Amino acid sequence: MDFILDLWHLVLLAVNVVAVGLAGGHVVMYKRDSRAAMGWLALIVSLPILGALLYLTFGINRIFRRAEAAFQGHEPFPDPPVRQPAEDEDIRALGFPQLETLAAFGDRVTHTPLCGGNRIEPLTSTDKAFAAMLEAIDSAELSLSLQTYIFDHDEAGLQFLEALGKAVRRGVEVRVLIDAVGDRYTRPPMHGVLEQAGVQCAVFMPTLLPRHIAYANLRNHRKLMVADGRIAFTGGMNIRQGHADDRVEHPLQDFHFMIDGPVVSALQRVFAADWSFTTGEMLIGPTWFPEPASVGPVIARVIDDGPAENLGHLRWTLLGALACAQHRIRIVTPYFLPDEGLITAINMAVRRGVDVEILIPEHSNLLVVQWACRANLWQVLQSGCRILLTPRPFDHSKLMVIDGAWSVFGSANWDPRSLRLNFELNLEAFCPSLAAELEAAIAEKRANARPITLEEVDSRPIPIRFRDGLARLLTPYL
Repeated sequence: MDFILDLWHLVLLAVNVVAVGLAGGHVVMYKRDSRAAMGWLALIVSLPILGALLYLTFGINRIFRRAEAAFQGHEPFPDPPVRQPAEDEDIRALGFPQLETLAAFGDRVTHTPLCGGNRIEPLTSTDKAFAAMLEAIDSAELSLSLQTYIFDHDEAGLQFLEALGKAVRRGVEVRVLIDAVGDRYTRPPMHGVLEQAGVQCAVFMPTLLPRHIAYANLRNHRKLMVADGRIAFTGGMNIRQGHADDRVEHPLQDFHFMIDGPVVSALQRVFAADWSFTTGEMLIGPTWFPEPASVGPVIARVIDDGPAENLGHLRWTLLGALACAQHRIRIVTPYFLPDEGLITAINMAVRRGVDVEILIPEHSNLLVVQWACRANLWQVLQSGCRILLTPRPFDHSKLMVIDGAWSVFGSANWDPRSLRLNFELNLEAFCPSLAAELEAAIAEKRANARPITLEEVDSRPIPIRFRDGLARLLTPYL
């Protein structure tokens, strides 16, 4: 009996040595973030066999290989509209030389063309956004594509369900894509209810992770709707009553945007790629990609970011904007956990004399993120950056405006999850009138906010500072 036990122990030891060697070697060779690599190595070594299994399950990015397999043998999607040389002159005509530099920088980072001739309308409340989206669904004649992280089974979700079902019965081609984790935020999951209504619906990357898990990796956080390939909506809003009703337990406010013009084709292309990756169906042809028309003054570019071939596109865009800004920077984000490079870029902008102001919620919906954020604020406050805390309801808005001429908005937050671990969708816009409108909206938020100072951060009681410091150690995973 003792011999069998000893043999079993030796087998387990050998298995653990092999598992630690293989998993640890993979971490060392393929994990780009050194802090994440150190965390995984500690987990693999400290939890025999289990640590390696956890890394195998959650730590390896299989997205790129799956995407290659999904697209193999399929006809490629149509390219978005090509940037015309005249649009370089249009950017020059705006009178902001830094925007010429930023446009060229974006060309090299994203390899995605700028599109002129667009019209973008900010929708500063959920009432406006949902009403405009439902009207677009009711008016659609050919196609509807809808992509969201959360699609709740509540009053708001049922309104969209009814409108989408009617569109299907009119003969409109409808496709709905919901993230697998976000789909389980309410019961019953909406993808099944949509399918029962005749709506073609799919879930992105099915997972066994439990519902309401706040820190799941590799999730599709994009929010996008396109009607007839001509009118698009994107921003930070999920489809849920919490965006629209102060009666719910945790109400929040947010921004969404209605977009018309050639850049809609590029937005549709993002949905079509995600849909093909998930289902294998290719959405091509004029039903989904009609000939674009010039309708407005905005020059815009889609920035799709995710843990595959587009990794880092948004982070580099933010770094470029921080470096190019000459007068003022306005940032609104629900979660502010920038990495060392972004912190350095913010501090450099302040020290160059740029007026930098960041608005974050005073009370976050994720306590661990709030604690980690507080522990990091000193790094930008000490250089002279102004930070203001906005009161309830929780502000889920995601905006950045520089020099009253350039803006970026969409689904991504200023945290490692958005900039490294999730699939995100943002739009950059070169347009002083749009930037002025967004700055005015930010000024309204500022009127109700209060500044937080370095002295306030440093004077937190020791137990609070210790708690926040522990939360800060989790920043690479938040």
